[in-house]
Amino acid sequence: MYDVIAIGNALVDHEYVLSDAALEETELTKGNMTLAAFEEQQQLLAYFQLADIEPSKQAGGGSAANAMYAFASLGGKPFYACRVGDDEAGQFYLEDLHNAGVATSERSIHKGGVTGSCVVAVTDDGERTMQTYLGTSADISEENVNFEALTKADWLYLEGYLAMSEGIQPAMTKLRQQAGIHNAKIAVSFADPAVVKFAKEGLLNMLGNKVAVIFCNSEEAKLFTEKKQIKAAARALLSYCQIAVVTDGANDTIIAHKSDKQSSIDIHKVPTPKVIDVIDTNGAGDNYSGTFLYALSQHYSLPECGRLAGEVSAQVIQQFGPRLESQVYKDIARRVLTA
Repeated sequence: MYDVIAIGNALVDHEYVLSDAALEETELTKGNMTLAAFEEQQQLLAYFQLADIEPSKQAGGGSAANAMYAFASLGGKPFYACRVGDDEAGQFYLEDLHNAGVATSERSIHKGGVTGSCVVAVTDDGERTMQTYLGTSADISEENVNFEALTKADWLYLEGYLAMSEGIQPAMTKLRQQAGIHNAKIAVSFADPAVVKFAKEGLLNMLGNKVAVIFCNSEEAKLFTEKKQIKAAARALLSYCQIAVVTDGANDTIIAHKSDKQSSIDIHKVPTPKVIDVIDTNGAGDNYSGTFLYALSQHYSLPECGRLAGEVSAQVIQQFGPRLESQVYKDIARRVLTA
């Protein structure tokens, strides 16, 4: 029995700290994710080498995987479907998840494949900019998904980045159908403004007729709904979900909720913890989603879910890398949920 089944791109993160001027030289869009071919990523790495910019950290990554890492560390039971190569990076990636309590399947391993990698450029303001080479993850399909696992889960979590992959769309449709048959609720994370800009059709396929929860930030919400104000965007998202969770950097998170039984809309404003020194925002949104979903699965109120998720994300951005030590998640939950 699993609390949640998630599917996403499997990527090993390689983090670099650099100035805004150095980032401009890369021609990457600050704060966004850009897909790249293997050769393009090699060119970026060659530029870093020439500029004497050394990697600061290697870590398991991928949006949904980060979320499930948080979910498991808090005590939940997640299952993660992905696609890695049978290489050293793939072995590192899966072992990292297993050590945290995230279950995976042999279906995730593609013989002869190259595990995807993500170059994360972190500027002085803590903003993360990413260039992603998907590797074998680009070919994730139905054969990598254990549909049987979904029969034993309460939730299905879909990563927005997969909206950019045409090959996974049939599996997405089948997952939504299976979720309906087995009464599993669906949560979708938009993941990145680039997903909304360039793969909105794929996102709409993920959302289907309606899902239980949408996670996004204010930029993504405004792009998707074409609303200029965050509250208006959150309300508009309720056409696609029952609960819309819209983070806004250091500002309050907006949680909009409309139940099937009531026509009224509840709007919750959850304060974001103040962070003086932002080191790295990589993984903050993923941890927010995974933590919020864990608290929701444990039947905490929406404001309580938001408070716990906010505290976890606030801790994440004060370090390099997208994940905390497992015990840190538990310590934060003990402090926040018993206060």
